[in-house]
Formats: sequence, C-alpha cells, structure tokens
Amino acid sequence: MLKDLISQYIEEIRSTHIEEFKDKAAEVEQFRVKFLGRKGVMNELFEQFKALPNEQKKEMGIALNELKNAALARVEEFKNYVEEKMDAEEHHDLTLPADLAGRGSRHVLSVTMNEIAEIFARIGFTVEESVEIEDDWHLFSALNFPPDHPARDMQDTFFVEKEEGRQEVALRTHTSSVQVRVMETHKPPIRIIAPGRVFRNEAISARAHCIFHQVEALYVDKHVTFADLKQTLLYFAKEMFGEQTQIRLRPSYFPFTEPSAEMDISCNICGGKGCNICKGTGWLEILGCGMVDPNVLEACGIDSKEYSGFALGMGVERMAMLKYQIRDLRLYFENDLRFLHQFDNII
Repeated sequence: MLKDLISQYIEEIRSTHIEEFKDKAAEVEQFRVKFLGRKGVMNELFEQFKALPNEQKKEMGIALNELKNAALARVEEFKNYVEEKMDAEEHHDLTLPADLAGRGSRHVLSVTMNEIAEIFARIGFTVEESVEIEDDWHLFSALNFPPDHPARDMQDTFFVEKEEGRQEVALRTHTSSVQVRVMETHKPPIRIIAPGRVFRNEAISARAHCIFHQVEALYVDKHVTFADLKQTLLYFAKEMFGEQTQIRLRPSYFPFTEPSAEMDISCNICGGKGCNICKGTGWLEILGCGMVDPNVLEACGIDSKEYSGFALGMGVERMAMLKYQIRDLRLYFENDLRFLHQFDNII
C-alpha cells in the first residue's frame, strides 16, 4: 500500500546518517536527487496519489507532506554539515594557497587623461578645474558666441531650469569655461590645461555620446604667435603617439579663436599609408586649435594689444580610441569587465 511505502521511506530518511557517506558532498546531492529530484521518490508517489479514491487522498496527502518535509529537512541538515566541515578544514589547512583579491586598475579614460596632463606638464602647463554646471557668460558669451549660435540651441546643450532673476545655466558643453574663469582671475602669463567631463545633447552611438571628456589648453603671454602653437602641437603629437608622428593643420572656424585650425596626425595604425581607420587618407583628426580671439581676451579683462595667446582642445575618448584602437565609444561607459580588464597592465 501507498501508506506503507511512505512510512518505509520516512524511516529510511531518518535512519540515514551523513557519517556513513564517503564522498560527502557528492552523496548528499545523490540523496537529494533520490527523494526530491524530478524523477525521484516524491514525484513517483504523487503519481500514485493521483490514482487514489477521493476518500483516501486527505490521509495520504498528509503523509506525503510529512515525507517531503522530512526529506527537505534532512537535505538541509546534510548541506550545512558539509559546508561547516569544509569551512573548518579550509580555516585550519595552512598549506592551501592564499585567495588574493584581484588588483584594481585605472579606467582607460583616466589613464589617457593623466598621460595628456603629464605631457603638457613637461612644458610648464598646470591643471585647472572648475564647475560642471555653468552660466551663460562663462559658457558662451565670454567666448564670443553670438546670440544665434547653434551651440545655444537645445539640440546641443542640456539647459538647467532658469531661476527668476538669475542667468540661464547649463551643463557645460566644453571646458573652455574653465579658461574664461582663469583669465578673469589670473594675470598673464597664463599656461594651463583644463581637463574634465562635458555634456552635449546628442544621440548615443558608436562614435558619439551625451557624456565625454575634454582636455583644453590655454597659453596667454606677450608675443605668443601661431608658431608657438604649432610647435606645442608637434611636441604633443610626438609624445603621445610616437616620434614618427607627423601633423598637418587645416583652416577651420571657432568663435573663440582667430585664426582657427583643425589638426590631423599621420595615422598611427597604417603609418600614413591608408586604412579603414583613416578612411584611406593616411590622416586622423584629433583636435581643434587657434589663436585666442582678441574679443575673448577683452571680455576677460586682458589687454589684447599687449597680450596674445593660443588655445586648443581635444576629446579624451578620441585620443584613447586612436592610441588603443577602440572602435565603440559606448564601451567607455558600460562597465563591462571584459573590456576594462584589457587595460589592467596600463599604469
């Protein structure tokens, strides 16, 4: 009868002792599978239970629940015994190898930004930082942006809600605002870099993101010329990408510099021969630069007749992409350990 079979199994469970097991962990699992597995005792008994007359089901149901609870309790008891024994053995076995915690490492963007800062530090540039939420004056007006400039449009800038009687504020779209603050509070000569995080209202893709990092440089002094800018750019390119690197400057336009230029370097992937990274041209664009517009100097309280200067700005993500051949900007922000561990050995 089913009742006798259940009683027999309950007695078997109660009379089983883990000390009898040779391979304790494995045999505990076998014990669990035997009684509670998909093809185990409990499932077989429930199949028989279904065929019982209704008047017997209440009594047999109680007996089946007793069997199941006994099996569950016994399995839990056995598992706890095994875990405690393993913990005790591990605690006292001094011959076991140490479980060393994994060593942390810097993010590839931090490594790249630090490298850029170190290169400029060798030629006298110091680091300046400032706030990430800026007012209109420091973000646009002081930098010679006209009122109708596209960068003021909501498509490019994350504006913060305007408060009564205060200037409109926004998440900074470039670290040029740091340059303005430095020029307002320091007298020339000024030789600084401004690294930091910036924000733009752009669709996220493999080549664009709404959050990224910039490093901008500013040098203001008497008799600063475009030749000084060019030599600084050549020095930076060779230090960052190797002595064989060549540069070229193309005319461009920025509201805060005049004249302005885009700088390309010879492709460090193909050596300037042409590849899919440089689109067959042998050149890669890395930064924008130019001579500080006299209007910007005057807006910051610096006499443009006595002083001149140059400024340049680059994207840190772009530098890391070129240096370490990273194809997708989104990888920087996804915290995928498979990606991050590739740079564990970079100091």
